[in-house]
Amino acid sequence: MGAVPQPPRDADSTAEPVIEEPTQPRRGERVIKLRPEQSTDGYKSVYSELTRPTFWSRLRTGIRAAGEVLITFGIVVLLFAGYEIWGKSVIVNAHQNDLSQQLAEAWGPTGDPTVTPSTTSSSTPAPASAPPKVQGTPIAGLYIPRLDKNWIVVEGVTQKDLRYAPGHYPTSALPGQLGNFSIAGHRNRATFWRLDELDDGDVIVAEDRDNWHVYRVTRNHIVKPSEVAVVAPVPGEPDAKPTDAMLTLTTCHPKFDNYERLIIHAKLDRTQPKSAGRPAELGG
Repeated sequence: MGAVPQPPRDADSTAEPVIEEPTQPRRGERVIKLRPEQSTDGYKSVYSELTRPTFWSRLRTGIRAAGEVLITFGIVVLLFAGYEIWGKSVIVNAHQNDLSQQLAEAWGPTGDPTVTPSTTSSSTPAPASAPPKVQGTPIAGLYIPRLDKNWIVVEGVTQKDLRYAPGHYPTSALPGQLGNFSIAGHRNRATFWRLDELDDGDVIVAEDRDNWHVYRVTRNHIVKPSEVAVVAPVPGEPDAKPTDAMLTLTTCHPKFDNYERLIIHAKLDRTQPKSAGRPAELGG
């Protein structure tokens, strides 16, 4: 009672169970055989010789890992290049707008509707020979019509000063003065990227509180960083006394490197008071 009834046995029940032979693998399948191996923890299954990694499988794995690393590195480089080319331009332009407003406030209104905020002047002129006492402050406007570019120039040429604007060498002359008005700038798309395109006779305009100073390019050349005489009062002649008003622009060369310097020299062609309007070279 209560026992589970056994199923009826047939005549062949005493026969040994039939072990079916494994079927042949279908096309595209691979048979993975395991074998037992004794260890201190007992028996465990390990891969057979068929599934152990070979030299070529290790090589493929290494190539795949290296490829993933190179792809990641390439993406990082592209992002950095994008920032250097376009990202910095956006940041520099934003700071240039701020510097333009600061300079307009420092110079004061002129009442001349033809003058933009970055080119305003004051009815009370400041001495032209008195440079700003604080480095990094805006001192002048700089225009290159051929490149369709303009900037606010700040005082100083340290990395901090040049971060968002061209900088004036503190010991050099000011716009329009006898000597060499010298300016340094980074070689990025927001600043002096295309400076190498300038040729002899091209116009560069410098703006101070009361006047426009129109210079014309006299030389475009490459020098070593040690050749500091390019910003001397007489370019290339550190001991000579100046007889002309010059302008010098300096930047790194070649692009994306700094083991040389690109130098642009220009000579003062004329000075035009702001009361006479903008110079014709700027569309005045």
